[in-house]
Parts: sequence; structure tokens; C-alpha cells
Amino acid sequence: MTQDELKRQVAAAAVDHLLAAAPPEGRLLIGVGTGSTVDAFIAALAPWRDRLAGAVSSSERSSERLRAIGVPVLDANEVVALPVYVDGADEIDGRGCMVKGGGAALTREKIVADLAERFVCIADASKRVEVLGRFPLPVEVIPMARARIARRFEALGGRAVLREGVVTDNGGWILDVHGLSITDPPALEREINQWPGVVCNGIFAANRAALCLLGTPAGVQTLAF
Repeated sequence: MTQDELKRQVAAAAVDHLLAAAPPEGRLLIGVGTGSTVDAFIAALAPWRDRLAGAVSSSERSSERLRAIGVPVLDANEVVALPVYVDGADEIDGRGCMVKGGGAALTREKIVADLAERFVCIADASKRVEVLGRFPLPVEVIPMARARIARRFEALGGRAVLREGVVTDNGGWILDVHGLSITDPPALEREINQWPGVVCNGIFAANRAALCLLGTPAGVQTLAF
């Protein structure tokens, strides 16, 4: 199967999971992430849009796609809690900890994930790793802090590269940090969060996945954490 076929496979499985968990009466309010796998998920939602009360989205890109299929998009400030957040990952380990931010939406993704009771990760099998760090760690920074934060990563053995030409929806810059072996995701997430100038880092350990729907050539694997 191609990677696009695997993405469509897990997207369909995620819709089935949502419908199975939906209340028998009333409509479901969900959180929706960002990226190519989420694009496939939004497309798969289209026939079931009447089952949705609305969505809180982590990016302008996803918001536009949700509106295009007729799903109302709510501001995060209008919502107290969400039952579920569906998003992809650049990497996911055996504990449900993830690296995210390849689409530069990590800060808003973490905000929406924090509103949700459960994070459902949708990914293809290539994203499953034993130790996070093979994919460069995205970190959103305030521009004036870029060089200082890059030096902090150098002291940890990482190499931080500015993602040229990318400005986030929040006006921040993205550093992609190569060469890290993230053996303790919660600890490193907390440490980076303390550095002045960091808006958000792409380790999702505090907001890890509760469930991963993993696309494989043999079908969708369901991993619970």
C-alpha cells in the first residue's frame, strides 16, 4: 500500500471510532489537528458532518477544510472541554509520547490537545519508533531568542536549524532540532518549556496519545496506552 492509502485507511478507522463513541442522541464536538493524515480524516468526515456539533481546529488550514465540508469551527476560547482530539504525529513511541510539529502548528495543536479528554493519534506504521528523535524536534520560538535557544540545544548535543521561510499562525519561527535521542520525553519537554523565548516544543508527553490507530499493509492496528 502507498503512504496515501495508509493515511486514508487510518482516517476511515478514526471516523468509525468517533461514531462508535458518539452519544446516541445529540451531536459530537471534536478537536481536529493538522497535516496530511488529518486532511484525509477531514475528507472522511464529510458524509457524517451532520453528526458533528462542531470542531475546534489547530490551524487555519484545517479550519478551511472543515468549513468546506460544512462543519462549524469554534474558537478554543468558546470551549471548556472536548471529548476527543484527533491528530497525526511525526513520531510516536511505545508509551504514546509523540513528536509533532512538522506542519508548524505544534503550539495550537498542544492547546487543543490540552482541552481534550482523549488524544487519538492517526499515523502510518513508519511513524512508530522505539525512541523519539529520529524526526527533528520542532520548537516554536520568538524570533529574537532563536540564536540563544539554538545554543541551548547545542549544549544538549542537538543541532537546531531554522525552518527557512516559515512563520507560524502565531507569528513565531520554527527551529528543527536534529541529533537528539529523547529517552525521557516528559523531562525534556518540561526542561525546554522553561527556556525564555520558547513558545512551545514538539514533544507531546504531558498530552500524549491515549490511542493510536496505526496504518499498516495488514490493516489498522489499534494501540492503547
